[in-house]
Amino acid sequence: MKNYSKIFMWMCIGLLVTFATGFFVSTNENMLVSIFSSGMYFILVIAELATVIFLTARLHKMSETTAKISFILYSFLTGLTFSSIFVVYELTSIIYVFLVSALLFGVFAVIGATTNIDLSKIGTILLMLLFGIIICTLINMFIGSENFDLALCIIGLIVFMIYVAYDMQKIKQLESIYDGDKLAIIGALELYLDFINIFLRLLELFGKNRD
Repeated sequence: MKNYSKIFMWMCIGLLVTFATGFFVSTNENMLVSIFSSGMYFILVIAELATVIFLTARLHKMSETTAKISFILYSFLTGLTFSSIFVVYELTSIIYVFLVSALLFGVFAVIGATTNIDLSKIGTILLMLLFGIIICTLINMFIGSENFDLALCIIGLIVFMIYVAYDMQKIKQLESIYDGDKLAIIGALELYLDFINIFLRLLELFGKNRD
């Protein structure tokens, strides 16, 4: 239980950094111009992807201090790209979607923490589905089908909700390998990514655009 409290604390810190950064940038016209009026946005997206791949692969080998700093830096980097949602969507809509995301996340987190079903068996399936979604999303960038995009969004939402339960159970298993702040950061990153992806897909489905 102590480990869970640390994990969720660091996850919340990461989310706070991301959303606070995104909101601050969205209120600064000069920063918005710098990010979206040049190729900077795509550089940030690539840097964000590269960073999370690196963290996922190396986080367990870092010292606790380095892991904490790296997680916060990644949350900040994600916040820079998140500024776009505060420009596109109404703030009240973002808040409502965030609350719904938190509710869904909480439900599946409880399922993952309490179920006796071995969810590790579906890990490969989830990974294959995730790669499939990424590939189909890239293809749809050229096709431009709204219906296909909607289907991918719904499938992605389902996949990441299941990922919450899967990651929660995986964290329980990691308790025998890691402890303290190292486990907290590893678990926080996994759940942070799940929450962000649930939030983005719900926002795409139900978010209200600014007039």
